[in-house]
Amino acid sequence: MPARRRGLDPLDLRLLRLLRERPRSGLLEFARLLGVARGTVQARLDRMGDDGVITDFGPNLSHAALGHPVQAFTTLEVEQGSRELISRALEAIPELLEAHIVTGPGDVWCRIAGRDHEHVQRVIDGMLRIDGVRRSTTVIVLSTVVPHRVEPLARASVFDSAALTQR
Repeated sequence: MPARRRGLDPLDLRLLRLLRERPRSGLLEFARLLGVARGTVQARLDRMGDDGVITDFGPNLSHAALGHPVQAFTTLEVEQGSRELISRALEAIPELLEAHIVTGPGDVWCRIAGRDHEHVQRVIDGMLRIDGVRRSTTVIVLSTVVPHRVEPLARASVFDSAALTQR
């Protein structure tokens, strides 16, 4: 059995771009556009899923279109040893878009969405009521310069098998 290849190659990148640009297209359409067999497309999607490169196939939702146009980043300072309890409490907050344990100032960085500034304040007040949360610092997002993205990183990490064979 041949060794399993790791990383992305140019065909993987082209497939990922098509998935992003045409999420409703099927495997046969991707195969036609890429000039490969349907089985090749399926195998590559399966491999990238198994490797954790593709994390889901669901639609991306807009918090603004869902009525929550205001975004804020909140840093929580928490008591040591309370991370698990705080994590469970944070998961229950629907306005919490993501949370990360970090190094440096603060302990947990959160991105939240609200209907307006007052709503954001109520969400933060609720976070401060969680046992183990000592204080918070918040900044409001005025505009997004670069939205969340991973494709440029994927392009930069493409494994070029042709370049290796020329060495």
